[in-house]
Amino acid sequence: MSRIGKRPVTVASGIEVSLDGTTLVAKKGNLEKRLETYGRVGISIDGNEVTFSRAGDGKQDSAFWGTYRALFDNIIIGLDQGFKKSLEINGVGYRAAIEGNALKLQLGYSHDILYPIPAGVDISVEKNVISISGTDKQVIGQVAAEIREFRPPEPYKGKGVKYSDETIIRKAGKSAGKKK
Repeated sequence: MSRIGKRPVTVASGIEVSLDGTTLVAKKGNLEKRLETYGRVGISIDGNEVTFSRAGDGKQDSAFWGTYRALFDNIIIGLDQGFKKSLEINGVGYRAAIEGNALKLQLGYSHDILYPIPAGVDISVEKNVISISGTDKQVIGQVAAEIREFRPPEPYKGKGVKYSDETIIRKAGKSAGKKK
């Protein structure tokens, strides 16, 4: 039994929620997010609370129940507060800047990396910190992972792009000339 699926999703003020067939629609101003459930869960809207129920008694029905509830909760949080990830750049000569609608990264390669900024994502750069924000949790995480993948942190000096809350496990370098 899903403990997550049991909890109702409380809709923040200013967000309108409606049910269009098997699709949940959340609106805030002119921004609209949709969650297609394909009839895998039962949905009921009661005032400012949305509750989910299982469509059947199978194992997959229970999994969908908790999954769709969590996805819709992320939509509500994204529309209300938004999501944010921060990346740090460490290394001599490593830097980032915004150029038009792209993020320009200099990460020690012979060429600059131009990363096009997706729609619905805001990226800002201050010194060696890249801040990524937006309303879709999955897209923000994907953009952060793609930027980090250009130069992941290495374990000896810690150079590269890392999440701001990530800890790099450092390795000791060579110990030359040690005799017993």
